[in-house]
Amino acid sequence: MRRTSTPSRASSKKFAAYPRLNPWGVGRDISAADLMEQTFLAYNGGRLREAAKLLSEKMLPDDGFVGMSLTGALTPAGLGKSCLIPLMKAGFVDWIVSTGANLYHDLHYGLDMELYSGSPFLNDVDLHRDGVIRIYDVLFDYNVLLDTDAFVREVIQGPEFQRTMGTDEFHFLLGKYVAARGRKLGLKDSSVLATAHDCGIPIFTSSPGDSSIGMNVAAMALRDSKLQFDVNRDVNQTAAIVYDAKSTGHKSSVFILGGGSPKNFMLQTEPQIQEVMGIQEKGHDYFLQCTDARPDTGGLSGATPAEAVSWGKVDPDTLPDCVVCYTDSTIALPLLTAYMLSRVKPRRLKRLADRRDALLGTVRSRYLSTGTVTKVLTSRTIAKRSSSVGLKQHLRGNPARSRRGSDPSP
Repeated sequence: MRRTSTPSRASSKKFAAYPRLNPWGVGRDISAADLMEQTFLAYNGGRLREAAKLLSEKMLPDDGFVGMSLTGALTPAGLGKSCLIPLMKAGFVDWIVSTGANLYHDLHYGLDMELYSGSPFLNDVDLHRDGVIRIYDVLFDYNVLLDTDAFVREVIQGPEFQRTMGTDEFHFLLGKYVAARGRKLGLKDSSVLATAHDCGIPIFTSSPGDSSIGMNVAAMALRDSKLQFDVNRDVNQTAAIVYDAKSTGHKSSVFILGGGSPKNFMLQTEPQIQEVMGIQEKGHDYFLQCTDARPDTGGLSGATPAEAVSWGKVDPDTLPDCVVCYTDSTIALPLLTAYMLSRVKPRRLKRLADRRDALLGTVRSRYLSTGTVTKVLTSRTIAKRSSSVGLKQHLRGNPARSRRGSDPSP
């Protein structure tokens, strides 16, 4: 006799912790948020739904601090205007670590320059001959680069730039001029840099020389410009933001688009606090990453939140809530943006850029109170875990891990 579909009591107990898959039919007027909740039920669609829930139910409530890292050519594809700016204005992003390239290409939109939707299959020899630049399927004239470079060089010749500063302060000042130019051009919400200035959101670049903005700063140094980037300040300033969150009873979350240097620069704030400064902490509370990078190649871009726990970057108690969604950020970000804006009320702006010196002063005082570097004590648990004896004991207790060998450092 054929079995019916009615689940037995034993079956119900086995699956008590898991919701039943019950997809809805897609209707004509379904919203992006409802689409994700009702049809993104498994595989990376399921992870994207989990990401949306993590953002709306844990990362954003209770005035938690949310840091966002940006890699990949997001702004040339228009995601600055379509997604990042709405999130920033809604108070859903409190601080940013970005590649310099994303900020440079953001300037094109802030200066009302023209970018076009093209094809990835064009002849690049012909494009080069015709003075056309290609970023996969985004096209623009070579003069866009020249005009953007000229704007940067003109701005950084100003007296307020003739000194050493962190990249967050540099971007804040640059954003002021982009915002002013945008007003003259009649633009609204066109630039991430301008919005960051207006909203008091600090933006850091982990490798400031690795972009056309940094290249122009370097060129102006040959003309005796005094502008220098203080990377030490950046390391301590980002740690100060995270320390402020944790020391005031707030959650610290990281929203990682892509991977690379910005991902590590954002995550290393916790080792800077714990390992280097000797301040007791547990790691970031929530970790969300959208990436196409695999973890098995040993690169940081694909390193999982579980691996980050071993470094003290992520709180082990919240590891079950962490989400890695293996998908293109240009697909995930618009959907997540639509979800957040429809499910979460706008939050007050923290305006961390306005508290730059105060934040750094607080973590500096806390660090100096721990004593000199040679006197900073680690817990017995950490010391044992870090010792060769502790490592050997750990490997003896896990033969499979011993055969595999130690993981490469991200």
